[in-house]
Amino acid sequence: MHEKLHQLLGQLHLRGMAQTLAPILEQADAQALPPAEVMRRLLEEEWRHRQERSLVYRLSQAKLPWDWSLESFPFAQQPGVNAAQIKGLAGLDFIERAQNIVFIGPPGTGKSGLAIGLLRQALLNGYRGRFYKAQDLFDELYASLADRSTTKLLNRLSRYDLIQVDELGYLTLKPEQVNAFFKLLDMRYGHRPTLITTNLDYPDWYELFQRKPLVDALLDRLQHHCITIRIDGPSLRVPDADANSGASPPSRKRSSSKNDKPSGSNT
Repeated sequence: MHEKLHQLLGQLHLRGMAQTLAPILEQADAQALPPAEVMRRLLEEEWRHRQERSLVYRLSQAKLPWDWSLESFPFAQQPGVNAAQIKGLAGLDFIERAQNIVFIGPPGTGKSGLAIGLLRQALLNGYRGRFYKAQDLFDELYASLADRSTTKLLNRLSRYDLIQVDELGYLTLKPEQVNAFFKLLDMRYGHRPTLITTNLDYPDWYELFQRKPLVDALLDRLQHHCITIRIDGPSLRVPDADANSGASPPSRKRSSSKNDKPSGSNT
């Protein structure tokens, strides 16, 4: 009987139920559980299994470069960050409000770490997200022009619940890249938020994008629903006392598995 049930569950792709069928049926026999309770437990296991698979998929599709989280961020080492504000944002209300977040500060102050932590928090809570280095995003937008897939790419990117554009700095951009980036932010405006980390304050964006009317329109949309967090603090990449005494500085590992832990500072 159990073998037949396993076959049926496999054919129906109910893997969570199949994995826990035997122990739950043993509990049912031992505790004289009613059929409705047995069904409830099996359905709960199936739901849990699907939630876990969905999370693994969201994390893989997000392309996070590091396994950083808000819990791993060294708030005590960065007085330029308001820890209470960041932990408040971890409640993710800004996503429902389609409120952008822009981190502005010098290199090494923790902008990327905080943004990745918020993106990861969103993924853990069922949202779909995507991480992009700014240069990689602009390159992908430009490449889409060659095969005329820009519209398809923009539609896909606009549907993510949250996108992080990391290290928006002094890049060499073509007008077509700037136009496509503006189009992306315009499509997300008022619907879905974008995280941006940059070492350029807003007036410097005019030099980056080179087109004042377009930058005026971009900043108008970006800042309409936006939280700007300026970080004026020490670099987290400065070697600590142990490193100065001869110990090797901590190395940063690429995200490779769920069990990897971040080492080094969130930058």
